[in-house]
Amino acid sequence: MPASGKHHPGGQVDTTAVCPSRPPCPWLFLLVDVSLLLSLTRMRQSQPVMDLGRDATRRFFNWFYWSINLGAVLSLLVVAFIQQNISFLLGYSIPVGCVGLAFFIFLFATPVFITKPPTGSQVSAMLKLAFRNCCPRLWQRHRDPQGTHLLPGQRSPQPGPCPQEDIANFQVLVKILPVMVTLVPYWMVYFQMQSTYVLQGLHLHIPNIFPANPANSSLTLRSWGDNYTIPEAWLLLANVLVVLILVPLKDHLIDPLLSRCKLLPSALQKMALGMFFGFTSVIAAGVLEMERLHYIHHNETVTQQIGKDLYYAAPLTIWWQVPQYLLIGISEIFASIPGLEFAYSEAPRSMQGAIMGIFFCLSGVGSLLGSSLVALLSLPGGWLHCPEDFGNINNCRMDLYFFLLAGIQAVTVLLFVWIAGRYERGSQGLASRSGPSRDRD
Repeated sequence: MPASGKHHPGGQVDTTAVCPSRPPCPWLFLLVDVSLLLSLTRMRQSQPVMDLGRDATRRFFNWFYWSINLGAVLSLLVVAFIQQNISFLLGYSIPVGCVGLAFFIFLFATPVFITKPPTGSQVSAMLKLAFRNCCPRLWQRHRDPQGTHLLPGQRSPQPGPCPQEDIANFQVLVKILPVMVTLVPYWMVYFQMQSTYVLQGLHLHIPNIFPANPANSSLTLRSWGDNYTIPEAWLLLANVLVVLILVPLKDHLIDPLLSRCKLLPSALQKMALGMFFGFTSVIAAGVLEMERLHYIHHNETVTQQIGKDLYYAAPLTIWWQVPQYLLIGISEIFASIPGLEFAYSEAPRSMQGAIMGIFFCLSGVGSLLGSSLVALLSLPGGWLHCPEDFGNINNCRMDLYFFLLAGIQAVTVLLFVWIAGRYERGSQGLASRSGPSRDRD
């Protein structure tokens, strides 16, 4: 019988621990993304970056993403250490304070921003057009009387784009949305880095910061090293460091070289490559989990205390997780950053805020679907069902869960390549018909 996965030192089972059968609630991600969507759709900001061309747009999002990950280094080094070894509440209060400080800085810097006054909601206009196309009879009954007497070139008295522009925007949205929706399975894989990857790491051997060594003559240093273990979240630094190193290298060396050779891939081609790296990351996690379970089923375990909880882990060192974190970091460079670039550059100017909001909202949907899949597989008879010990994955088949995600991602990559090919052929055909002077303003 395999050893149990997680217990309090007194021997009682911790039924409040995070585990596959009780995944962290993903609604927060979705609510934040929806609120971002609603706030962005009510503002039309000026687009100075877009005016500089696609190359400037690509470089802007490269460094935008780089700056985000620079802040993540401090968070992972300091906050993760405090939460795991000192006090979770104390560590949690640090990002809360930083968010409050950032909010006040944002308020004080508001006069510096270049903005335009709100001109109506593009989301409501798109919903009306969708309703009119899907249910024309109901639309005739409930349509807006103010728009019934407009001449072909006449604008509506309400502020915002004219009906003809709304129709053009709706047509662009219909083309962009399938591309963005096929990224949802990628987000399911991506958010494993912050959930099941961490849970897997807690059941691998986590070494002390200063391992026992006769050469360490200092009793104080030896005692300090015995009390403090390497935070499992520090493995996320592998993902962050990949972004911090490869983004400048890609921006200053790789992309200019490919551009001179006329081999620079499009944003959609980069996104397909990023989804492939996400696939390899979850495959690596599944293979590692198979090896971990091999030790568990042969009762080869080590006990380790993380905070107040005692874990029975495989003797494999946690550093075996580094490849899967590196691969997910590489996938982030090729999928997430070009995804932002695609959503921003392909959208009509009056809908750039809305399209960006939809992009972030779909990432929250991916997190929600991933957690829902975990909850489904945690039902009786599922691969992750462990009712006797919440937090124990030693009696679960999380390797099959990883391989299931890999299969979903593989199918989605093929679907994405087909949709992206159709989109690019349609865009090239439209550009050849309308000429180089085409402008979506």
